Amino acid sequence: MHSPHTWKGIQMAFESLGDKLQNVFKKLRGKGRVSESDIKDAMREVRLALLEADVNFKVARDFIKTVSEKAVGADVLESLTPAQQIIKIVRDELVELLGGTQSKLAVSSKPPTVLMMVGLNGAGKTTTSAKLAGLLKKQGKRPMLVACDVYRPAAVRQLMVVGEQVGVPVFTKEGSTDPVAIAKEAVSTCDLSRYDTVILDTAGRLQVDETLMDELVRMKEAVRPTEILLVVDAMTGQDAVNIAEGFHGKVGIDGVILTKMDGDTRGGAALSVKAVTGKPVKFSCTGEKLQDIEPFYPDRLASRILGMGDMLTFIDKAQEAFDEKSAAQLEAKIRQQRFDLQDFLDQMQQIKNMGPISNLLGMIPGMNSKALQGAQVDEKQMARTEAIIKSMTPKERENPSVMDASRKRRVAQGSGTQVQDVNRLLKQFEDMQKLMKQFMGKGKKHKRFPFGM
Repeated sequence: MHSPHTWKGIQMAFESLGDKLQNVFKKLRGKGRVSESDIKDAMREVRLALLEADVNFKVARDFIKTVSEKAVGADVLESLTPAQQIIKIVRDELVELLGGTQSKLAVSSKPPTVLMMVGLNGAGKTTTSAKLAGLLKKQGKRPMLVACDVYRPAAVRQLMVVGEQVGVPVFTKEGSTDPVAIAKEAVSTCDLSRYDTVILDTAGRLQVDETLMDELVRMKEAVRPTEILLVVDAMTGQDAVNIAEGFHGKVGIDGVILTKMDGDTRGGAALSVKAVTGKPVKFSCTGEKLQDIEPFYPDRLASRILGMGDMLTFIDKAQEAFDEKSAAQLEAKIRQQRFDLQDFLDQMQQIKNMGPISNLLGMIPGMNSKALQGAQVDEKQMARTEAIIKSMTPKERENPSVMDASRKRRVAQGSGTQVQDVNRLLKQFEDMQKLMKQFMGKGKKHKRFPFGM
């Protein structure tokens, strides 16, 4: 399940850049016809926006050069909607800059798949190892974590705690001070009937140094990992790209996991890593919860930066929140006009599992995320509705018509609301039942009523 915070964090990371780019395109759209001079001015603003977002200087320069060359073509300048075509060019180039397509983890043809996690201290490597293990487990893999950090105090204990929280076992070697030997033993003695993926949590340092790199190179030679994943703190901005370059030059990495995307970051690391190292960002992490990790989708992120929404992530969340069996049962109840307040409550709770309403609306194309800040009010209303229904007896939920004055007072008191709030909910529910009856009466087929509203 995607965390409710995940896209909120991504949104924060690119909010300033997104606002500036959207303002540039707003000016272009207002012109109708676009000249080469207009494009030059727009590209100057785009370049400044990228640099302010801490995008690598060379990456920003090359990006503007490519977009400008494509934007001044005759097909664009002579078209009826040049601004839209320029936005599409920028969007397509942003997708390329971010890696083109989603880059999946490689899987070893001969199990186990070995993932070696590397990075500096403070990037969140141990927690990220557990997050990745939890994600892979949800995808049907059978991962095992390996504690290879023998230097940092309590590192082994930390991995054991987070490993237990995601339900993934941790391999440890008490008394051993040789991380390479620990990694080698874990991989060579791995019980393939129980585990198909081994995740090595290696030691970090405060900076890229020869000792750290030599140890990682020796471990790489000893276990021949399927992939080496660099965990890097997105909040360090341009330094994150330099760190990625350093690790790739010395050890060789296959991909990057960006952590702390929910912090006060400007998104430059995500936009620069692939162009500078040639290696893709494979996952992004936001928030402290162990489910706050998800695959990195360049096309979806580019669309969100440019204010085009992200329907695919919205659909993913909906599919995860609503299971087929309960949806079929709900459909049957609606058809038989037996939809009651308990069903209404169940649907509301499934929506809550998808995350905050304002985040969800922000994924819909054409929605202005800033204008949605008042959507929190709707969530408070949902909480009040939930409290009212939970204060009812099963009989009252099944048949709201039994709600007399004394029952309404009891429910209002139990839910911390007013009698008029209870009356309002009952009236809304009655209206909704009438609407459903009309739909069913017209013979229209409604496969889903996921929102219960």
